[in-house]
Amino acid sequence: MKIVIIGAGAMGGLFAARLAAAGEDVSVVDVWAEHVETIRTQGLILETGEGEVRTKPAAVTRVEDLAACAADLVIVFVKSGMTAAAARSAQTILGPVGRVLTLQNGLGNAEMIAEVFGADRVLAGTTAQGATLIGPGRIRHGGRGDTHIGRLTGPVDDFCREAAMILSRAGIPAIAEDAVQSLIWGKLVINVGINALTALLRFTNGQLNDHAETRELVKLAVAEAVQVAAASDVRLPYDNAVEKVLAVAAATAANRSSMLQDILRGRATEIDAINGALVREGVRLGVPTPVNATLTLLIKALEKQQGICG
Repeated sequence: MKIVIIGAGAMGGLFAARLAAAGEDVSVVDVWAEHVETIRTQGLILETGEGEVRTKPAAVTRVEDLAACAADLVIVFVKSGMTAAAARSAQTILGPVGRVLTLQNGLGNAEMIAEVFGADRVLAGTTAQGATLIGPGRIRHGGRGDTHIGRLTGPVDDFCREAAMILSRAGIPAIAEDAVQSLIWGKLVINVGINALTALLRFTNGQLNDHAETRELVKLAVAEAVQVAAASDVRLPYDNAVEKVLAVAAATAANRSSMLQDILRGRATEIDAINGALVREGVRLGVPTPVNATLTLLIKALEKQQGICG
């Protein structure tokens, strides 16, 4: 299967490294020229608990440079604000029966991709893998967990099962499932509980478990998310959301959340697609979300204070 990953940051780089190490035909697209040049000349290095994995996937800064590739699978890992542009650019590289998979954070990414390709060609899901972008061409694997993928519309099919098998074979355990909206909301609730708090406090994920105050903040933010999910008629893929979020934080204890990594690097965050999206859904459904509204405003204020443009 010919695979193109658009967005070779922490998570995109992790998936690219694992897939390339497993012998898959992988190319990456990223706008960070130094990162791409390092991958091209020196390779992509993945730091793991067992040592370093060095691979050399094809790397370009423009999707147009892969125009003749006819990808079977395009995996989108860009920040949510770039999803629509990534989907449009992927039109030039996706093969006639290819699919686009989003494992991005937040709500609305799969729907934006579907506006370009149609819902039948979109796969969506979540991953509990954790990674940190250390520098050009270097990724640290910060936590392990299952990846769940499914079709945006309809039950899983052979393509979806094959994609899950390829990921699993590459050391990214993946499961093909039908309830994709449940998966997306399940990951959203986890991100609501972890990302903004770690970014504001400069905490690793695991540090949220270290203090009664942070555990209570997680509880308050997650409780609102559960209420909005229920009002949306979404059944979450776990029974106790607060316990699940704290368990994920513990399982990825050394990991810096993507939102914290963005703040530390002076980049715009995905707050609008995570806590902000929950607030908007709450307004639409008449469910109060004061804690998440506050977290959203605090992150936006921090972006402004650091001169970050969203």
